[in-house]
Amino acid sequence: MRTAHGVVETFKEPWNEQAVAAWARGLRANLAAASVTFGVLFVSPAFNAPITQLLEVLRLEARIPLLVGASTSGGIHGGHESEQSEGIVLALYHIPGAKVKATYVRDADLADHTSAEDWHRFTGIPPAATNGWILFADPFQTDNEAWLRQWNLAYPGVPIIGGLATGNPTERQTSVFLDGEAFSEGTVALSIGGAAALLPVISQGCCPIGETWTITRAERNFILGIGNRPAYSVLVDTYNRLPAEEQQRCRDNIMVGFASDEHREEFEPGDFLVRQLIGADPKAGALAVGARPRAGQTIQFQRRDSEAASADLLRALERTRGRLANRRVYGGLLWTCCGRGRSFFGTADHDAALIQEHLGPLAVAGTTANGEIGPVGSRSFFHAYTASLALIVSA
Repeated sequence: MRTAHGVVETFKEPWNEQAVAAWARGLRANLAAASVTFGVLFVSPAFNAPITQLLEVLRLEARIPLLVGASTSGGIHGGHESEQSEGIVLALYHIPGAKVKATYVRDADLADHTSAEDWHRFTGIPPAATNGWILFADPFQTDNEAWLRQWNLAYPGVPIIGGLATGNPTERQTSVFLDGEAFSEGTVALSIGGAAALLPVISQGCCPIGETWTITRAERNFILGIGNRPAYSVLVDTYNRLPAEEQQRCRDNIMVGFASDEHREEFEPGDFLVRQLIGADPKAGALAVGARPRAGQTIQFQRRDSEAASADLLRALERTRGRLANRRVYGGLLWTCCGRGRSFFGTADHDAALIQEHLGPLAVAGTTANGEIGPVGSRSFFHAYTASLALIVSA
């Protein structure tokens, strides 16, 4: 796919240095700009190229001054999702006036940097110098939750968007890339600043059911009381009040949404951070959730299925189109959960095609993810079953 500010293509032939070099030169020729601001690469493990050699060939032949990316079990290019496929996806972007800088963070760096100022010195980027971060993270060797907590504090209110790399599903190993190097652990963080910014589009794949409630008792990851009643009773009542067809859809598909701002009087679906409902204890009246709830939080139960996920992504895209106003869109990067795709929606290219239909044509590169990163309210979180899109726009 080619647009005025970006080009993205996939290469699926067996590794051959000359063939890859020729393909990279052709890709660069298709970019209708004098220079590349940065490139993004996703490589499947089955693509048996020596990875550092591949990185150098692409950087040299496509004239890429800054290259970031990660391994993938399924690359995304334009409106297509190549699930469980071999090959590479490469995108080139030309963003006028953008200031970009990438940082590699090892897990060991977490112990050495404990304050916001530490991270500003480490990256060389104070909060005023960045409009957003794009992340490529390893899911197995890195304490990503601790890292993200620190960066939310170091860069408050700045969107942090990305995902956890995938690879061979039989192995606990992935790679992240920065320029000519590949790392088996850690995170590559790309700062977008200057005349460019990031506009996040986060779809957690759920729709709200029932009404909003206030948590009145909580302990560890258990919700014990909702509205001064046993939490389990409130869940049962919510389910029983649904129409029969809705009840059928909710079986084994109920999750819990935590409001990003419980002081609001009205809520929309995107205002909730969705977490799994792990279990329920009717005798104790408790619900176990994949979060640390606290008394006073506003919650609403959520339904997750393919219909809800489609509607939620459509809502997010329509909302984004209204927020764009006159801002120029240069391209995008997409992380979509391994739990979505053809097996979930029953059709290929669901997320990528819907994005092109409502916001395109856009040069979008992306990957299936082991976890997605994106903001809900003013903070960024790790998500599951989510489509996380970073739109690169004019500041």
